[in-house]
Amino acid sequence: MFDTVLVANRGEIALRVIRTLRRLGVRSVAVFSDADADAPHVREADVAVRLGPADRSDSSAAETYLRADRILAAARRTGAQAVHPGYGFLAENPGFARACADAGLVFIGPPPGAVELMGDKINAKEAVRAAGVPVVPGSQAAAPTDEDLVAAADGIGYPVLLKPSAGGGGKGMRLVRDRADLPTEIAAARRVARTAFGDDTLLLERWVDRPRHIEVQVLADAHGTTVHLGERECSLQRRHQKLIEEAPSVLLNAETRAAMGAAAVRAAESCGYTGAGTVEFIVPGIDPDAPAPAAAEGVRDFFFMEMNTRLQVEHPVTELAVAVGADSARLDLVEWQLRVAAGEPLTFTQSDISFLGHAIEARICAEDPERDFLPTGGRILTLDEPRGEGIRVDSGVAPGTVVTSAYDPMLAKVIAYGPDRPTALRRLRAALADTRILGVTTNTGFLRRLLAHPEVVAGRLDTGLVEQTAQQQPALLASRYSPGNATAPADPTTPARPGNGTDAAAAEPPSPTHLLYYAAALARHLALTPAAAPGDWTDPFSLPSGWRLGGAPAWTTHRLRTPGQDPVSVRIRSITAGNVADATDNSAGPARDVELRLDGGPAHRARAALAGDRLHLTLDGLRTTFSLATDATPGLAAGPVTWLGIEGDAWPLHAYDPVVESAAGTAAHHGALTAPMPGTVTVVKTTAGETVRKGQPLLVLEAMKMEHVIAAPHDGVVAELRATAGATVAMEDLLVVVTPVEEAAEPADAPAEPAEVRS
Repeated sequence: MFDTVLVANRGEIALRVIRTLRRLGVRSVAVFSDADADAPHVREADVAVRLGPADRSDSSAAETYLRADRILAAARRTGAQAVHPGYGFLAENPGFARACADAGLVFIGPPPGAVELMGDKINAKEAVRAAGVPVVPGSQAAAPTDEDLVAAADGIGYPVLLKPSAGGGGKGMRLVRDRADLPTEIAAARRVARTAFGDDTLLLERWVDRPRHIEVQVLADAHGTTVHLGERECSLQRRHQKLIEEAPSVLLNAETRAAMGAAAVRAAESCGYTGAGTVEFIVPGIDPDAPAPAAAEGVRDFFFMEMNTRLQVEHPVTELAVAVGADSARLDLVEWQLRVAAGEPLTFTQSDISFLGHAIEARICAEDPERDFLPTGGRILTLDEPRGEGIRVDSGVAPGTVVTSAYDPMLAKVIAYGPDRPTALRRLRAALADTRILGVTTNTGFLRRLLAHPEVVAGRLDTGLVEQTAQQQPALLASRYSPGNATAPADPTTPARPGNGTDAAAAEPPSPTHLLYYAAALARHLALTPAAAPGDWTDPFSLPSGWRLGGAPAWTTHRLRTPGQDPVSVRIRSITAGNVADATDNSAGPARDVELRLDGGPAHRARAALAGDRLHLTLDGLRTTFSLATDATPGLAAGPVTWLGIEGDAWPLHAYDPVVESAAGTAAHHGALTAPMPGTVTVVKTTAGETVRKGQPLLVLEAMKMEHVIAAPHDGVVAELRATAGATVAMEDLLVVVTPVEEAAEPADAPAEPAEVRS
């Protein structure tokens, strides 16, 4: 075994590898960019080495985690004997594997030749085809031109799938259903492939309807033994990015499982593979409208897609669900990567391996499901990861971590194990509900709701299920507390006042969304109460009691907005401030009895109490608990941001000032296009003064493995262009202004239309 191993990665996989190294007594070396200087993997390692230029700060992957020369220099500097690449970055780069060997380092992965062969999707298909592994029909040329791809599509029929030959992880993949769209999609796929992998070679395959993505874990030593560790179902995806993975698959019978496992072993042996790897297959799903088969016997059709020559993100489900030997021992796949790389043989055979129980994994990512899953970012204010029986968390973040657009959006993985699938599902849903991440919008709550989808519970999965549900049944995946679900409260004809017959008992119960706004307003209201001075005396005029001489307490108005939604007003007034004693009493601490109103709706009686980072809101007898955090970062335009979380979801609520919003000037113009996510402008397709048509692409923004096209909202003229290729932008930064045709045609002295206030 090695004495020192350098981990050439970051985030949760770096932490995962480092912890196994520590358990084995192996010294660990981490590498880091300036952005990751205080990251958990850096703190966990025995030694850490900075990457990046010596004369400036540049945390881009191109200058840090993708710089093989700097990583090798770090290995030499720290005396490392081997390099573990994790996944992503240089993990499937044959040049890096060779460079490690040339430097006298062991690359903890397969031989460079196997990485190179399986990394070329076209040659990989031919290699496994020769080994008797079924493959999807598609293009045959080694480096097909655009014309070759069009011809191949015409030959096999539509729909077809475009894939970067040198890529993986779903990046750059394009589903094309119409021949007229193919040239545009080829250009886009080549651009992404060139940017992501340095190679714009594409291949084209037949698209399988209702496809299920099922992969097989293989493990091979250098002594001639190759085994498979069963399959993982990865069909729950969005934009070809996996969301949920589980083992075993509910689709496969024993015959198909054995056939797929044997095919995966043949694929690995065809390239001289050693170490841990994954062979991915596409399996035609079951048409729910078709007659049920008479029996689930025989081998189902399956086709080779690709081989990932590295550890997979979803490897924990295999570690939890696969048992080895008579004592049903579990495997640590990272440990076996290390042992194989050190020359040790496998100590078990295929007959020793079986499934025992069920495991399911959910990937928590910095993205916003309510805004079409656009990448997000920010500083993590609160992080509370779930615990409990059968729960495992592989995380790469901590409180205070700043999530940027420079790297992959995945923050953590939550994995649940149970003796059967229903138990594992229940445990994972509960664990996601207990996951609290405030400060960065994530997909945690969405994943919890996805796991409750009737089709998911029944195991009727396919790779299009998530997007189809989002389009046809969005309510199934939407949070009941989401501001996007808000409806205006009823405006009572008689003002609601306690005791006049229109009090809270007679009012309609508030919606969950209204509870979110009430909680945010109350959190801000409680924050107005000053801390008690020495001697427990508080200036009565500093309390937000609303006390007035000879009248009812005054309302305090809190104007709030959430991104993409109209602003709302929540009015609060004290119920107990009817006299001087009540108004000047600060003994209640962080709890208050108040009346609440949302916009022009009815009044509700409520009580709010703070307990650490929890806000307990009792309204009309119903108690709801929110997680609470405040982002008081200096320089925020609207002041501190209140973050509230519940059931795995979290929302930022900003103070809204209509005067400040109106003063934004150009940004309030209805033709202004702002960045929907933090990222980098990769392509600018227009110039100032150009006449454009509605829907015409103006520029391309990229962040966290996602490419987003900014298009003209209407016919008009580009009046202002602030974006430049290569520029980094923050969310809601102004990119371009397109003046509508009718406005552009007006005389110069025509009176200006009043600016539209955008929130």
